Amino acid sequence: MVLEEAGKFCAEVTAPLNQSGDKEGCTYSGDGVVTAPKGFKEAYAQYVEAGWPALACDPEYGGQGLPIVLNNAMYEMLNSANQAWTMYPGLSHGAYECLYEHGTPELKKTYLPKLVSGEWTGTMCLTEPHCGTDLGLLLTKAEPQTDGSYSITGTKIFISAGEHDLAENIIHLVLARLPDAPSGIKGISLFVMPKFLPENDKPGKRNGIKCSSIEHKMGIHGNATCVMNLDDAAGWMVGEPNKGLNAMLVMMNAARLGVGNQGLGLTEAAYQKSAAYAKERLQMRSLSGVEAPDKPADQIIVHPDVRRMLLTQRAYAEGGRAFSYWLALQIDRELSHSDESMRKESAELVALFTPIVKAFLTDNAFTATNEGLQVFGGHGYIAECGMEQHVRDARINMIYEGTNTLQANDLLGRKVLGDMGAKLKKFSKLVKDFVEEEGVNEAMQEFVNPLGDIGDKVQKLTIEIGMKAMGNQDEVGAAAIYYLRVVGHLVFAYFWARMAKIALEKQGSGDPFYKAKLAVARFYFNKLLPETSYLIRAARAGLKPLDLEAELF
Repeated sequence: MVLEEAGKFCAEVTAPLNQSGDKEGCTYSGDGVVTAPKGFKEAYAQYVEAGWPALACDPEYGGQGLPIVLNNAMYEMLNSANQAWTMYPGLSHGAYECLYEHGTPELKKTYLPKLVSGEWTGTMCLTEPHCGTDLGLLLTKAEPQTDGSYSITGTKIFISAGEHDLAENIIHLVLARLPDAPSGIKGISLFVMPKFLPENDKPGKRNGIKCSSIEHKMGIHGNATCVMNLDDAAGWMVGEPNKGLNAMLVMMNAARLGVGNQGLGLTEAAYQKSAAYAKERLQMRSLSGVEAPDKPADQIIVHPDVRRMLLTQRAYAEGGRAFSYWLALQIDRELSHSDESMRKESAELVALFTPIVKAFLTDNAFTATNEGLQVFGGHGYIAECGMEQHVRDARINMIYEGTNTLQANDLLGRKVLGDMGAKLKKFSKLVKDFVEEEGVNEAMQEFVNPLGDIGDKVQKLTIEIGMKAMGNQDEVGAAAIYYLRVVGHLVFAYFWARMAKIALEKQGSGDPFYKAKLAVARFYFNKLLPETSYLIRAARAGLKPLDLEAELF
């Protein structure tokens, strides 16, 4: 019932604003004033009135206490409908989680009910003009004040939804340095900084943080990407001094999972539009004979390569959905399971897979949206059909919240080699157990055999790269982007095999859903998984072809 209503909201309220919002964009009027595209504010008011921001939040602060996995499903639809609009409330849940875990009782009392209700929205302010990923270089300063607050001065850039007219207040989580802070990432503290200083649960005096301009971007035009100037702005510390990055990681990881969900949403949107178009567009005749004799040409869906593009989109959408929902379930278990060992194991799996869900799903989304543009042909290149917007919107997801190269380095260098493969072995055991259970099932051989094969290859590849890295850590950087994609395919192969098992069991029902699921599973294993052969070879080639010693450039 919840998802049905969420689907109606997306279809009827936010989706109609996607193209118009992209065309109009945001408006900066000077003196920190930013206006979102027409209709965005009214849509947000409906979103708040219906209680959607509170879905998976703690009832103690006005939340509904529903599972994260349900919230994840809702956000997939929101992202399919209108990614730019969804980014306004999207970071609020991450801000909620960060303050929920690291905020003082006073900060929680002040900010959490407002974030939960949606009356106030949240942002994360990390990037500065001279530093993006390398936060150890940030220069924003925080001076302690006698009242327990901090006076913070600096400039932040690329702040999504940093300023807008949708909510009455915006709560920024800001990284800055104390006067005596050590250099590098060990000297970063985290602060909560409201746009308006709260007074009796209402926005009061304007704080010293203002938007000085908005970026003109390739995509997501409907969302304001802001340059934020902090001029003696008042902030309050979250967590411990000089350990702000640890606290901010809660929000950063939530954002990375959210960006993966953005990729998933656009993959599904591209597939739906492409499939509908392919069933209507007439072009040439089928190579094997006329399919529509009553028409001057056949629908393009009869052509093998069009079907390949559609099945690529669908396989990435349905595989990504199974993976991301399963990961959301692990978060629910990490937070709420009664068994401490289960909570610990789920937390380790979430840590392992966060870079994969961010990078693999957004890489796949860019592929899926480009395939969609190709299905539309020349019409896809024209703004009217909306497919070129999906391509532009999808491209940023591979960059922000840590580039996909950063995610790959994190996966291989920290999450896998950093603990000698302990977390990866936990997932590998799930794969191995499934392969062994289904190994005697003749109907499952076409799925479990390639799954077992890629599982073995990942294990061997991990050991090989680990041995090379002991001699030169640059070997990690040379292999990481390929390695992440190989492991991403291992994950998809596992979930596609599980889905195929259920579809085989249910196909006797006559439900076309299961017949289609089996067809897409077979496409994935025969047409997409083989990409790993190239990827493994490229990863094994390592550092040598890059020749860091030669003056190549």
